[in-house]
Amino acid sequence: VQDAASDRDPAGDEGSRRRREEEICRILGEIQAPLCPLLLRLCHWLLPKLLTRLFLSVQLHRGQLEMVLRAASTPEVPLVFLCSHQSQMDGLLLSFVLLSQGVGLPRVAVGARTSPRLRSLLQRLGGIFLPPGLAQTRSGRDKGLPAAVLDAYVQEVLRSRQPLVLFLEEPAAPRRLADPARLWLLRLLRALRDRAVPDVLVVPVGIAYDVAP
Repeated sequence: VQDAASDRDPAGDEGSRRRREEEICRILGEIQAPLCPLLLRLCHWLLPKLLTRLFLSVQLHRGQLEMVLRAASTPEVPLVFLCSHQSQMDGLLLSFVLLSQGVGLPRVAVGARTSPRLRSLLQRLGGIFLPPGLAQTRSGRDKGLPAAVLDAYVQEVLRSRQPLVLFLEEPAAPRRLADPARLWLLRLLRALRDRAVPDVLVVPVGIAYDVAP
C-alpha cells in the first residue's frame, strides 16, 4: 500500500503523507464498515421469522455440514466459501446458517449494483464491496492504490481467519464467472503467492430453490 501511495505522490512531505492516509482510509471505508453488534443481534432474531414466511423449509446436508465444521477447526487455515448465486437472499441465508452452526460471521462479497443505503446496512452486517474505481475494471491487470488497499484488506481477513464468502456469478447470468468474482479471486491468488497465509480451505457451496425468491 505504501509503494502504491508513493507512486501516486512521490513528494513525501507531511501534507502529501496526510493526503495519502486520508485516501487510504476513504478506500477502506468503501470496502467495509465496522460491524454493528446491535444490528447483528436484531437480524439474527428477525431472519428466522423472515425465512419461515418465505420458505416452507430450509434443508442442509448434515454430512457436508459436519465436514465444514471440521474444516473450520483447522488451525491457521481460513475458510473460503465459493458459492453459486441465484437470489439476493443467498448472502443472508448463508450467513445465518454459518453463524447459527458456530462457524462464525463471514465476510460476504456483495455485488456492485447496490443502493448507498443498502450498501451501508450490508457493510455493518459483514458485507464487503469492491472500491468503485476497481469495480469497473474488467481486466485482471488492475493496479494502483485501490487495488493495493483491497489486496491488503483481503490478506488481513484471511490472517484473522474470518470466513470469506465469494459469489462466483450474478443471479441474472448463472453459470458464468462474474467480473467482480474474478477480481476477488485474484486477491486470493495474490495472498497465497505472497504467503500472507500458508493455505486456504476452499468450500464449494450450492444453494438451490424450488422457486427462487
